[in-house]
Amino acid sequence: MRHANLSFEIIVQTEIKALKEEVYNTHEIDDWVKTNIGSDYNPVFEDEFWVRVNELINHRNDEFEPSKLDQITKLLPRADRNNYQILGKKQLLDRVYGAWLARCAGCTLGKPFELWSREKIREYLINVDCYPINFYIPPITPTPPSINPWTDYERTTRGNITKMVRDDDIDYTILGLKILETFDRDFSATDIGRMWQENFPYYSVFTAEAAAYRNLINDISPPETAYHRNPYREFIGAQIRADMWGYINPGDPKKAAEMAFRDASLSHTKNGIYGEMWAAACIASAFYENEILDIILAGLEQIPEKSRLSKAIRQTIQWTTQFDDWEKVCDLIIEKFGHYDTVHVINNTCLIVMGLLMGKGDFGKSICITLMGGYDTDCTCATVGSILGARIGAGLLPSEWIAPLNNKADSFVTGFERSNILDLAKRTIQFVVQN
Repeated sequence: MRHANLSFEIIVQTEIKALKEEVYNTHEIDDWVKTNIGSDYNPVFEDEFWVRVNELINHRNDEFEPSKLDQITKLLPRADRNNYQILGKKQLLDRVYGAWLARCAGCTLGKPFELWSREKIREYLINVDCYPINFYIPPITPTPPSINPWTDYERTTRGNITKMVRDDDIDYTILGLKILETFDRDFSATDIGRMWQENFPYYSVFTAEAAAYRNLINDISPPETAYHRNPYREFIGAQIRADMWGYINPGDPKKAAEMAFRDASLSHTKNGIYGEMWAAACIASAFYENEILDIILAGLEQIPEKSRLSKAIRQTIQWTTQFDDWEKVCDLIIEKFGHYDTVHVINNTCLIVMGLLMGKGDFGKSICITLMGGYDTDCTCATVGSILGARIGAGLLPSEWIAPLNNKADSFVTGFERSNILDLAKRTIQFVVQN
């Protein structure tokens, strides 16, 4: 049985949209699809479709959005932010533990509304007299039919939370730790691919990860796993795998971004890669930068300046300086970048930046603003949480957000099915390097 994300009908539609977003001229492919496929999506045409796509891509030189590390490095803005204080072991553990806890809290907040629009979220919250929201989502009984079945609504809403339930946003962070415990810091994309196959059921991964997983099974090696028949190559999947590389490189966003590249190159290209590099660099910088804007800028210094993601982040920063109302900023983000898929890295990263800047460093306010923006809410709120948790540490996180987790996290990762979050943090700091 073919993975739902890899059905030919969905692949064709998503690939053509992706090509247009990457500013390719798709007129010839559009005409070919209308003539040969129509609405039948006969898989007999699948090979020919991909031949035509590859011919188009091969005719384009991605001067400003490369997918190779040496080419990316040449396009980075010049900066030197490694002027930080080395953290003592106790302080380091507090900050890493804070990042783990805050990621879990943000993910839990966003999970019930995953893939919802801003309007749908607002309607729900108004109906429960909780807009704007300032804590975990109040449940409705019985469960509304509009709730996505995979969100574990009954265990991720206010009054029902007893732990971090299993979620891919936490699975990948835990897998990052297992990768380090298996291969140390010198892992490769091939090593990560092996760990996916050993720890994740095929149908538990989605979009770009599903395409890369299929390619691995078919003996395709990285980085070709990211390119081959993968229309999801710029989705948010790589970004949610960024955190561990930030945790183990406090104060070194460059190294965090380099490790993130190794991870992202298994499944993503261009802005899909940059999304993970940016997030990892932000988290690494959050250990020593106090100002939220400086954290975001430190991330920007690790991705190509003229990439669509970099431009979108800078545009969002500008809007947050022009308007005091997060809803106005959110309107502009959706107007400008709403044409991207709900789980694309560009629009979701803009919402992360909005939440961080409009929340002004307040943990609860920041993740709640991010949530109300919609799109891939468990991912975006988790990343905001991770950055802020690394910035302030476990000791300063609001207890009302953290206590319901009971220091527990479930996972698909073998050996980590029932984890203690503090234990995860203690194991993480064994791999920290401070220069």
